[in-house]
Amino acid sequence: KVTELGSARQALLWFLEQGLDLPVRCANGDVIWRRPNYATIHRMIANPIYGGAYAYGKSRSVPGYDGRSGIRRKARDEWLALIPDAHEGYISWERAEEIRKMVSDNVPASRHHGAPKHGDALLAGLFRCKRCGRKLTVRYTGANHNIPRYSCWRGLLDNGEPRCIAFGGLRVDDAIEEALLGVVEPGAIAAAVEAERNMANQRDQVQDALMRELEAARYVADRAFRQYDAADPENRLVTSELEARWNKALTGVGEIEAKIAKHRTITPHPFPMSASQVTALAGNLRAVWTAPTTDARLKKRIVRTLINEVVADLDDGTSEIVLVIHWVGGVHTELRLPKRHRGQRNATPDDIVDAVKQLVLIANDDVIAGVLNRNGLTTGNGNRWTRERVTALRSYRKIPVFRPQIDGVEPWLNLGGAAKLLGISPKTLRLAAEAGDIKGAHPLPDGPWIFSRSKLA
Repeated sequence: KVTELGSARQALLWFLEQGLDLPVRCANGDVIWRRPNYATIHRMIANPIYGGAYAYGKSRSVPGYDGRSGIRRKARDEWLALIPDAHEGYISWERAEEIRKMVSDNVPASRHHGAPKHGDALLAGLFRCKRCGRKLTVRYTGANHNIPRYSCWRGLLDNGEPRCIAFGGLRVDDAIEEALLGVVEPGAIAAAVEAERNMANQRDQVQDALMRELEAARYVADRAFRQYDAADPENRLVTSELEARWNKALTGVGEIEAKIAKHRTITPHPFPMSASQVTALAGNLRAVWTAPTTDARLKKRIVRTLINEVVADLDDGTSEIVLVIHWVGGVHTELRLPKRHRGQRNATPDDIVDAVKQLVLIANDDVIAGVLNRNGLTTGNGNRWTRERVTALRSYRKIPVFRPQIDGVEPWLNLGGAAKLLGISPKTLRLAAEAGDIKGAHPLPDGPWIFSRSKLA
């Protein structure tokens, strides 16, 4: 699960969301199942025993201020012994080391990429400055603080050195996306088949975990019954205590069985995809990638799977941003992008700006981006519209953001809302608006109608 979700914390949140417990060995040797925490999952990842290795000398005794001795863990390279393949592990030693290294690399230090975050910057943690070798940091601008900008500030902040380089993130992220999709698209069908297989197996993961928990609970209940059955009936104090333990174990079994029944009820059964559906899914890879609803963390995980890092520099002679992509396979690709000069802007056509000014009356930036793309409109750079690009356009043009009214009475309505207010069908209202009998705005051919509530009353 850690491998699938990319971090120990995300795996913890998945266990908590599914209501799954993990086994813990108590000091007396008993194993109990309880709600997991981060430390439990992290110890499993760091413990070499799960990878089939024997380790010795992982801690040392240190004196305390009060004269007592304490125990402190050693660094991994200070252990007295670490013998891989000493016994059969849950997974192979190589796989265990890969997972441990991945979790270790999630620490946002200078030598690591850091775990994928919620921010929209696609390459956060992957950029390295060619001039000083430091990692570039990302900061967000715009009205909603979601327009990324990459900068090399560490030399200035730490040592008072001149700032190296800085550039806007939208154009750079777009160029990396194009390069990455060009690499991924040839294997899109295989990826679609694997995605369908993962969807079918997702339900089994939860059910298998619950069945293992149920098996352990039934064993505890059976052992409690055998202890109760073997007790002397004359010793009422002992038998009453054993009976209470047995009843408690049976209650635990019932709770887990109820969890399994609920899970089977609320979880939809997966259905196999046909060959045409798989092909369509593969063909829509670019559309899925650019959809406003696609999770930014998922995109970052895909990028980190294929790209080790990107070395960035500015060519002042040609006024270009120079990017060298270091792919995982050892191939290097150089991209050159024109640098945006101060005061220069990529002109968005006025008709698109006017359409956005009208659409913000009834729609947020996600919806507006979808409407613009549906009408085949692009940005000044010729790119598809995303939520971030609509936000940047609004911020530059000082167009207010759409905010729903607290009382629910919106001053502007779409076709469905206006038809409901008038008590007629949407088709009738549309025909009346097209004929000019009712005043309404239709900024884009394949887009919503906009009506003023005050003019309809």
